[in-house]
Amino acid sequence: MLDIPKAQITRWLPELQQMEALFKRHADLLEVKQEALISAAEHRLPLYSATMKGYTPGRPTVLMTAGIHGVERIGSEVLLAYMTTLLSKSTWDPLYQSLLRSVNLVFMPLMNPGGMYFNTRANPNGVDLMRNASIRAETPPPMLYGGQRLSRRIPWYCGQAGAPMEAENLALEAVVKRLSHESPFMLSVDCHSGFGFRDRLWFPYAYRKRPIAIIDKILALKLLFDKTYPNHHYVIEPQSRSYITHGDLWDYLYKCHKNTHSSLFIPLTLEMGSWMWVRKRPLQIFSAGGLFNPIAPHRRARVLRRHLLFFDFLCSAAAAYEHWLPGKNEQSTLTAAAKSIWYSD
Repeated sequence: MLDIPKAQITRWLPELQQMEALFKRHADLLEVKQEALISAAEHRLPLYSATMKGYTPGRPTVLMTAGIHGVERIGSEVLLAYMTTLLSKSTWDPLYQSLLRSVNLVFMPLMNPGGMYFNTRANPNGVDLMRNASIRAETPPPMLYGGQRLSRRIPWYCGQAGAPMEAENLALEAVVKRLSHESPFMLSVDCHSGFGFRDRLWFPYAYRKRPIAIIDKILALKLLFDKTYPNHHYVIEPQSRSYITHGDLWDYLYKCHKNTHSSLFIPLTLEMGSWMWVRKRPLQIFSAGGLFNPIAPHRRARVLRRHLLFFDFLCSAAAAYEHWLPGKNEQSTLTAAAKSIWYSD
């Protein structure tokens, strides 16, 4: 499967080793598919999807992804931690077993194996996968980090104009299309770290400041989360409130879905606020990945358990989507409320 010595994988890509061990340990519960092979120097690295067995077309679906930026290892670790809990509980917890009969769960914990192997934000071609889609910002984004085509040697490189998306993104697009054809409702969450002292849940758009068409459904989901977990710590907002970017991958995937399907797709991004880890331990900025990952063992353990309730909530919300989605009489009220909350400026 891999042409890289095990010692190298253990040192430079332990997340892949951990993921494959999890797949092997729970082969009776997971359908694993190699969606692509990613070139990394002289090596080829697998990009996997893992689906909980019992997948049934016609059910709502939750897609969870991580590791799109290679330096943000904690995203992959958080998702693997959730998978470990889920797989364990599915063998003995009747509540989880009932949930898994109502919703399809698909995981892609390591979206950029080459970038993580080389400890770079971009993939091995120097392309930032979150700036790589064929969608341009409506207003000028921040210089450089809003996406640039100057050079692959500078971070946030979008790739060549007019070129196909990178192989990693094409693999994700294929998975989203496959699931969209078979799901009446789909939620996704993409795990990242960086940007700020708070954990944020972002929703599209990143390319414009005008609201998304399904803003009433997103507000309904937020209100459900607030009601269920009134003490949660997340800031929930459109990504454009933080910054505008070119080429946002989830903007692109949502718009492709909207243009070709009548079903509902709500993509979310979990942006874990890594600045709070740096504030508590400033010297970690001098370590590899210290800007994006908790270094102290007790902080890492805290982060690995911090988001389990949110992931559980997404699965339950997807399974019960018909019970909380707004009806026709509520849509205009929720749309007006969402505009007042998130777009009043």
